[in-house]
Amino acid sequence: MMEAKKGYQATAKYLMVSPHKVRPVADLVRGKGYVDVLAVLEAMPQKGARLIHKVVRSAAANAIAQNKKLDEEMLFVKEIQVNEGPRLKRVWARSHGRRDILLKRMSHISVVLDEKARMGD
Repeated sequence: MMEAKKGYQATAKYLMVSPHKVRPVADLVRGKGYVDVLAVLEAMPQKGARLIHKVVRSAAANAIAQNKKLDEEMLFVKEIQVNEGPRLKRVWARSHGRRDILLKRMSHISVVLDEKARMGD
């Protein structure tokens, strides 16, 4: 029997950004508290930071909708994955009637938030 994943999750699929560019941003916020993650992501100039920010906020909204007693300070990023989506193949014209193939890569971002352990438990 498989154990169910504990946590609150959100996923964004088919994002038009290469996973190679998003993974370093995801590595920065993995394991940190929700409030700290939002502060870090808002200060970063990368497109991947904006996309991860959106998914993290969605996961927090899912957590608060499922558990009304939950506070934002109690959440942390338990797991964040940036996987490769499908690739769009485009033709890039070259000289002498040749062509090259441009691969436009897509990403799937999934975030799992969980509650921090309470000190008295």
